[in-house]
Amino acid sequence: IEPQGFCVLAGVGVETGEAQKAMDSVRDMLDTKYGIMILQPPYTKYHLELGEISSYPPGYKENAGIFCHNNPWVSIAETVIGDGDRAFEIYRKTCPAYLQDISEIHRTEPYVYSQMVAGKDAKFFGQGKNSWLTGTAAWTFTDISQYILGVYPTLNGLQINPCTPHGFGGFKVTREYRGAVYHITVNNPSDVCKGVAKMVVDGKEVAGNVIPYDASKKDVSVEITLG
Repeated sequence: IEPQGFCVLAGVGVETGEAQKAMDSVRDMLDTKYGIMILQPPYTKYHLELGEISSYPPGYKENAGIFCHNNPWVSIAETVIGDGDRAFEIYRKTCPAYLQDISEIHRTEPYVYSQMVAGKDAKFFGQGKNSWLTGTAAWTFTDISQYILGVYPTLNGLQINPCTPHGFGGFKVTREYRGAVYHITVNNPSDVCKGVAKMVVDGKEVAGNVIPYDASKKDVSVEITLG
């Protein structure tokens, strides 16, 4: 899932259809009820030319395991093509807060990410492994804050471009940025996944979805309408 996730995350193939095709392939070939596997099918014997990846049992670690670190990349990629439903679905599958009902399967601490979850080819499909030993939390925070909620820092100012699932509704975010506090309200009257129809900054409508940076302001009110 590295090439699919990162290529689409970077915008490759979005306008020409390859990005959607890549995400469809991930869903059809790599997705499971516990998260997205890193590859498929697994290696079943050791390959000297491949080394470590083929030394693990099928369904574990890099050999077709569900690597939690990689899953946010695919969730982010789904926001790039505008599929908020799919982005949030991927996020939920590895998020500890949503795993309480399967704690007897997952079998790791209920408040921390695992490095990996055993894939469908493993003996104990869905069992978490190596909790704490992962960069998943940092990548998931990036996924949620900058892509799903869509508050993204740029050189010219904060860009507001949410991609949320249907039924998510509106939300509010407070964001500190370059010495100012931004109070952001997002309304979604049409229940769309993505698309900023209107942005009002301190009572004045502003074109686009990037809040113009003003060093003189320390408190900024922003209202976004999706549509």
